[in-house]
Parts: sequence; C-alpha cells; structure tokens
Amino acid sequence: MRSILMVLLMLAPLALAQVTEGEPAPVETATEEIEAAPVEEPAPVEEPAPAAPAPAAAEEGEEEVPRQQSASMDLKDLFIAGGIFMWPLLLSLIVGVAVAIERFITYGRAQQNVPKLLEQLGGYIRKGDLKGAENLCDRTSGPVAAVLRAGLLRRDKGLEDVEKAIESAGSIEMAYLEKGLVVLASVSSIAPMLGFLGTVSGMIRAFGEIAAAKNVEASLVAGGIQEALITTAAGLIIAIPIQMANNYFIARIGRFITDMEEASIFLVDQLADMEHLKQL
Repeated sequence: MRSILMVLLMLAPLALAQVTEGEPAPVETATEEIEAAPVEEPAPVEEPAPAAPAPAAAEEGEEEVPRQQSASMDLKDLFIAGGIFMWPLLLSLIVGVAVAIERFITYGRAQQNVPKLLEQLGGYIRKGDLKGAENLCDRTSGPVAAVLRAGLLRRDKGLEDVEKAIESAGSIEMAYLEKGLVVLASVSSIAPMLGFLGTVSGMIRAFGEIAAAKNVEASLVAGGIQEALITTAAGLIIAIPIQMANNYFIARIGRFITDMEEASIFLVDQLADMEHLKQL
C-alpha cells in the first residue's frame, strides 16, 4: 500500500507539468494586447436642423389679401376705407366750410364803429343837415347804416312812420344776416347721422362676413368695423367745427341786433328833439 502511494506522489508532479504546458495563453495577455490597440471613436452624428414651421395653408378657394393697417393710412386711404358714405360726408364738409367762410367775410364787412357813426349822424341832425346825414348812411355799409337810412327817408312822414320804416328795414337786415345759418345747422346735424349710418352699414357687412365664413377670424370683421369707426369719426369731425361756427355767427348777429336797436332809438330821439325845436 505504501509502495502504491509513493508511486502516485512521484507521478503527480509530472502530470501537473504536462497539463500546464498544454493550456492556452493567459487571458491577461490578450486583454493587454486589446487595450494597446488604438480604438477609433465613432464620428458624432449631426442632428438635422429643425425645420421652420410651415405657414398655415389658406383654405381652398380663398386667397389672402394683404390689408393696410390704419396706423399707416393717409387721408386718401382712410376715405376709401370709410366706404360709400364718405362721399355725402365730403359734400357736407365742402358746403359747410363754404357757407362758413362766406358768412365770416360778410359779417366782417358789416362790422362798423357804431358810436362814431352815431356821433357823426347826431352832428348833421343838430345842424339841420338831414341830407348830409342821409349821405353819411349811404357811404357807410352795414345793417346799422341801412336801418338809419330807412328812418331818415321817412322823416317827413312823422316819427311814427320813421319807427315803422326802421322796423321793416331791421327785419330785412336780420334776414340777410341769418342767411346761410340754416345750412350750417343742417350740416352740423346731418353729418353725425351720416356717420352713424355708415357705422350701421359697416357692422352689417362685418356680421355678414362672419355668417358666410366657416372659421371666424379677426381679419374677417376688421374691414367692416374699420368702416364703421371711420364714418363715425368723420361725421363728428365735420359736425363739431361747423356747429361751433354756427354758434359764433349767432352771437355776432345778436350784437348786430343790439347795435341796430341802439341806433334806431338814437335816431328817433334826435328827430323828436329837432321837431320839438321847430315847434318852439
């Protein structure tokens, strides 16, 4: 038994040596060779740039019409955008301005220095030169001189006829002074109405476009609302200065009336004094 164990112990180192010679190279060596080899890094992949968002496609059968913004519009563009009611508004403006200019020139020519006129007239009457007083009124323009002249022409008929002549002449001069004021009053009242009518027309068109459109957008109703606002503004812009001019002319007529009344009272008093002196 001992002999067998001794033989086995002697043969064991030989067997281990043979096994070691037949094994493959260790893994560490292969790993070192792999690590020593240069490793090529993969090239970075370029991501495609994000595409720009495509504009919203217009609906089939509809073409986009560029609209000019009101902030950059001139008077011509505003007039066109206001629609058909801008034409009667323009006519109202022309008529109102023409009448206002004509009345302003007329009242300027009719204005006169009434105290100075009455002083000169009283000097002629006190001297008994009624013909000179009449010529003074002929040379002077204005409603006051016209009223005085009418009274002097009736001086031989008595004071009662003089007063009637003054009243008749005053009525004629009042009609002449008030000429054209009806037109100004009409323009100042009609212009806003035309503007509101244009407003209604623009809103009708805006709601009509809303009803006909499949998709409601602000651009659909912008034209109608713009027309409504432009006509309203145009009507007010025309009416306000024309109304102010009308009120100014009415005030000037009131001053003319005061001057005519003062002049007529002065003339009657002077003629009455002259008649009284004759009777003495």
